Amino acid sequence: MMKIIDGKKLSEKIKDEITQEIFQLCDRSTLSNRRPNLAIILVGTRKDSELYVGIKEREAKKCGIDTHLYKCDSNIKERELFDMIDFLNKDKSVDAILVQLPLPEGFDTDGVILAIDSKKDVDGFHPENLEILFKTCNHKHVMPPVFGAVLEILNSINCKIENKNVSVIYNSEIFGKGLAKVLECEKGKVELVHADDKDLDKKILEADILITAVGRPEFIKGDMIKKDIVIIDIGITRRDGKTLGDVDQESVKEKAGFITPVPGGVGPMTIAMLFKNTLEFYKNRKK
Repeated sequence: MMKIIDGKKLSEKIKDEITQEIFQLCDRSTLSNRRPNLAIILVGTRKDSELYVGIKEREAKKCGIDTHLYKCDSNIKERELFDMIDFLNKDKSVDAILVQLPLPEGFDTDGVILAIDSKKDVDGFHPENLEILFKTCNHKHVMPPVFGAVLEILNSINCKIENKNVSVIYNSEIFGKGLAKVLECEKGKVELVHADDKDLDKKILEADILITAVGRPEFIKGDMIKKDIVIIDIGITRRDGKTLGDVDQESVKEKAGFITPVPGGVGPMTIAMLFKNTLEFYKNRKK
């Protein structure tokens, strides 16, 4: 029988640990007892981005992390956005910076990521952070929260990656190749499969672990997987008022061993790992 991995419950455990550590650190802090501080930049008025930012602010407060939200009109000049990031980079009271993605059309997303101080890059996609992560395989270093969420989820069910066939279905190159490298560091046998690959069915049929992040509702069916597979569903789509993942859970329930639900799986875990990165930056700045 397929087991559902409760990402919400697992994330609450991680956030409780973060809360306790922050309490202990602030109690003996040399930084005037200030708490970790996460600056969030939101450009535009996308409803989903506003929702996600609101959740991050609310959950951060529960953990003892202060947040400061910088809301910008979608017509803000790119130069002004870079100036804002530069100001936050230099602000000694700010430990971590998050630019909520996606940015409105016309913005240089790669340039914005590059502009963030790597020592405050809470999303972990700055080239300096990725270089350390990929070259050293140091998974205790800051990593993109979604990558950390995948590792934590697999660890929570005692699923060893070493020598396992892992298929990663992706649309984004930076996500797909980045996650593949992290899994290869854990000695997994990784197969990167683009969502539009005509041989997708064949390439994932022998996977022991399937990770999908495409945003195509319920396109993974039971006849595409082998028995007892572990499925991590990162895809998320709204359709007819419902939130759906990439996997048709009803179709795979007789074959899959474990699966993350949508919602309530990877999403809450990604936020927890975001806070874990914030705490690490805070601790590093205290040293």
